Amino acid sequence: MPEVNLTDWNHFLESHPDAHLLQMGEWGELKKGFGWKPVRIILNNEMGCQILFRRLPLGLTLGYMPKPIDGGQWTVDGEQFWKEVDSVCKKNRAVFLKIEPDAWDNDFQPSREAFNFQLSTHNIQPPRTITIDIKDSEETILARMKPKCRYNIRLAEKKGITVRAWDDISAFHEMMTVTGGRDNFGVHSLEYYQRVYELFHSKGTCELLVAEYEGKPLASLMVFANAKRAWYVYGASNDNERNRMPTYLLQWEAIRWAKSHGCEEYDLWGVPDENEETLEANFESRHDGLWGVYRFKRGFGGQLKRAAQAVDRIYNPLLYWLYTKYIMRNS
Repeated sequence: MPEVNLTDWNHFLESHPDAHLLQMGEWGELKKGFGWKPVRIILNNEMGCQILFRRLPLGLTLGYMPKPIDGGQWTVDGEQFWKEVDSVCKKNRAVFLKIEPDAWDNDFQPSREAFNFQLSTHNIQPPRTITIDIKDSEETILARMKPKCRYNIRLAEKKGITVRAWDDISAFHEMMTVTGGRDNFGVHSLEYYQRVYELFHSKGTCELLVAEYEGKPLASLMVFANAKRAWYVYGASNDNERNRMPTYLLQWEAIRWAKSHGCEEYDLWGVPDENEETLEANFESRHDGLWGVYRFKRGFGGQLKRAAQAVDRIYNPLLYWLYTKYIMRNS
């Protein structure tokens, strides 16, 4: 069985430097403390994945493979890899395994029939996002932004907003709680954010930034980086001094941080799952769900993209059918 420990997995990632954030060993360790069991598989030192198992009643589990490394497993050469994955899933009594490929929708067309994939109706991560090309100079990146966004960045600077690295996780969590209540989204526990910071910041792959006015925190975010990619995952702001546009300068400084770490792409992580025409026609009137953040994120001049749709490997058809019915009722 090609299961490996955390040390061997991180060694494997050294030869796959473009691994997604959700395949990093630290992400599995994070989830291990909050109800998930990470299992890592390596086959012939070419194909590998980190699978997270969530406990269900009766000793069953739900398997989740987020953004696996593309080592060729989607081709006919991947047959043995998927046999190993199936073996691990059955060992952990998984009802099914949900796989979210690390690929964009237009670039990904696996042979579902060859590998017994079921196209899923449900994604765990937001499928649609905006990515910003940050390979060019700062001046060029700014020039691609919407004029209002550039104006707000400069306005924040003129109005005395400053941005710096921060380590006050308790204050960040409090700010997240304010934002979640205001914008109606779920917030993790203080312990969760503390663990995120401990795992990733110590490795140099994460920074917590805060925007302040006269020493008072107004907005904060966590930005992550690995090789050429960066991700804006957690962000928060309170209700003070919002006319000074702190979130715009904060996001710009996060982009600059990512660029200084050698990143070429900055992922804004989540907008409504609609095409660009629908988004542009409705973003001024809608504020539910991710619509409010789309209004903000669109200004940074990125490209709207949709991730490849999740696929499922089914091990217990009856319970999987019940799961799909549950998802349909609650979506």
